[in-house]
Amino acid sequence: MEKFKHLIWDWNGTLFNDVAFSSVLLNRLLTEQGLTQLSLEKYREVFHFPIIEYYKLAGLDFEIESFESIAVRWMKWYEDGKYKCELYEDAAETLQLLKNNGVQQYVLSAYSHHTLEEVLLHYDVRKYMNHVSGLDNIYAGSKVDLGKSMMKQMDANPADIVLIGDTTHDFEVAQALGINCILVARGHQAKSTLEKCGCEVVEDFSSLIN
Repeated sequence: MEKFKHLIWDWNGTLFNDVAFSSVLLNRLLTEQGLTQLSLEKYREVFHFPIIEYYKLAGLDFEIESFESIAVRWMKWYEDGKYKCELYEDAAETLQLLKNNGVQQYVLSAYSHHTLEEVLLHYDVRKYMNHVSGLDNIYAGSKVDLGKSMMKQMDANPADIVLIGDTTHDFEVAQALGINCILVARGHQAKSTLEKCGCEVVEDFSSLIN
């Protein structure tokens, strides 16, 4: 970690532990269509980006209801309950340690930008960040274009930058940006899935720092 001067964080599932909550909301959608619910383990096995494809893999039928309609309802449920979730217990300590060591920190998220700013303030995380970028919609698409814009603002050597996330999409974003990537195996995707990327995979932030 000492070689990196800039650290780009993913939010959901990386700093913010909303994994179990998101699984509950998926099962709520499945129940509405009379489908079998997924265990948390199975949820982490099927989750991936783009979200529309993950919904299909989970079994949701867009002939019954459109993706857009489902996404709006899911997001309403999520927003109604998001503050019941918490940061991972080692997140604040890690953010402070990195700041103390002069690391520039950023958030790059598929979450709506306006809401992302609000939730970072609520959990007292915004103060650690030099810049924050979220999407301009609720459909959780690709973060590549956002990342490219962030890179221009950073004006840094790609070798000095690392992206830390919890999904294969975070790895794909890092690859597209030409930067390093470390994945944390306690978020929205199973460790076995993350390891297929071939990058460093850690269990938690203590492993990351050590």
